[in-house]
Amino acid sequence: MTALKILDTQQIRQADAFTIVQEPISSVDLMERAATNLYQQFKNRLRPEHQVFVFCGTGNNGGDGLVLSRLMIYDGFQVNTFILRTGNDETSDFSINLERLKDIGGKILDIRQKEAFPHLPGNSLVIDALFGSGLNRPLEGLAAELTEHINMSGAIVVSVDMPSGLFADKPMPKGESAVIRADYTYTFELPKLALLMPENEFFVGEWQVVPIGLHADFITTAQTNYYFTRPDFIGSLLKGRRRHAHKGDFGHALLIAGSSGKGGAALLAAEACLRSGAGLLHVHLPATLQSAFLSRLPEAMISNEPGDHFSQLPDLKQYNVIGIGPGLGTAPETASALKLLIQQARAPMLLDADALNILSENPTWLAFLPVGSIITPHPGEFRRLAGSWQNSFERLEMQRHLSIRHGLIIVLKGAYTCISLPDGRCFFNSTGNPGMATGGSGDVLTGIITGLLARGYEPAEAALLGTYVHGLAGDLAARELGQDSMIAGDITSKLGKAFRMLAGDDFTQP
Repeated sequence: MTALKILDTQQIRQADAFTIVQEPISSVDLMERAATNLYQQFKNRLRPEHQVFVFCGTGNNGGDGLVLSRLMIYDGFQVNTFILRTGNDETSDFSINLERLKDIGGKILDIRQKEAFPHLPGNSLVIDALFGSGLNRPLEGLAAELTEHINMSGAIVVSVDMPSGLFADKPMPKGESAVIRADYTYTFELPKLALLMPENEFFVGEWQVVPIGLHADFITTAQTNYYFTRPDFIGSLLKGRRRHAHKGDFGHALLIAGSSGKGGAALLAAEACLRSGAGLLHVHLPATLQSAFLSRLPEAMISNEPGDHFSQLPDLKQYNVIGIGPGLGTAPETASALKLLIQQARAPMLLDADALNILSENPTWLAFLPVGSIITPHPGEFRRLAGSWQNSFERLEMQRHLSIRHGLIIVLKGAYTCISLPDGRCFFNSTGNPGMATGGSGDVLTGIITGLLARGYEPAEAALLGTYVHGLAGDLAARELGQDSMIAGDITSKLGKAFRMLAGDDFTQP
């Protein structure tokens, strides 16, 4: 099993051409199949009372829109189709579908000037098939004015493949650009990189991939650094448990966490570590927090820190993974102890939170982390580690190069958390929701990945699986509680169900 590849626009065009030759299928029939599959995805959003307006360019994205117009007319909807005429030639597949729409009496109007823009009632549905993913320069002139007209209408907007005006695989230029603000984006076959970038959320809306049957041989061999995780890929990483296994078979983790006033972070990470299957867990914890900690989580063992913050190393020989950071604090003694830990550790390490804040003040230490180490920054922590960026595409390249340079796995947290590997590949996570933007959520992720490392997962597997399960548990919690009411502990409470779902367990059985 593999994750979904994220290809650039040139590769998608090549995939189209390869499919046409190898299937074989005509280009106009491939267009018909693509638009039909898209229509099957969104037609449940159509209501009899909707006035439907389809806006088409004269390229193949416009051709998709013409097919959609015809399909909606077949289903009895009142459809108005508008063709933006800006001097560009029609593609042959566009011309064929324009004749097909005329043959069934479709209402078609050309737009050659601003006065031809139709009134769009607020309860109407607009199909944006103007430019799609092939655009490489900002919209201007009549196209930009039409985009603004659609955006100001208040209508529900569905974009075909990409919101018109948005570049699929590179950043938008600085300043104001005309881009369709879609409520729903249905992108063909594979995700586009721009759909995953936070600055584009306002334009993309809710998005999903529409399979259109591009030839698997091309996609399998296409080269890319970017992937999007999916359940079958992540599920294939799961390791089972032998009936005669014992706790020693599932590793012994050390979690260094907590300081005065921040014991909750240690507790959240520790419980998530155990719930992720670690056989044994020692928590190196200040003495002032130990009694309260053990009353909540007696399954963990304590490695004694005599002060109120991390300042002394425990004996490291018995542990096969070390997680450090949640609630740690940044006292000078803590920084000194972290430096000593990096020098002495032989097991893979996971560093989060205050451990990363200390690293950002001492960036040369990154080069001395054990092979297979993982860091899990949020964007603010990553900025302190790596420097500033102009846009998310630039941030992504900074992340890739930092992983390659130091042999690190970087889990850059956020919507579509990006996991970069030392070989330069980046995996965007497909689970999770805004309800997880709450204090302690990152501590839970630290615990999950640490637990998986203890169990013997390779670091890349632990990062990918842990991030996915963390998001899936968050989705299960949101389904039950709603996003507004979630706290970090709710994520941990759903870990068992999340693991069972990935394993394909039948919930109808006891």
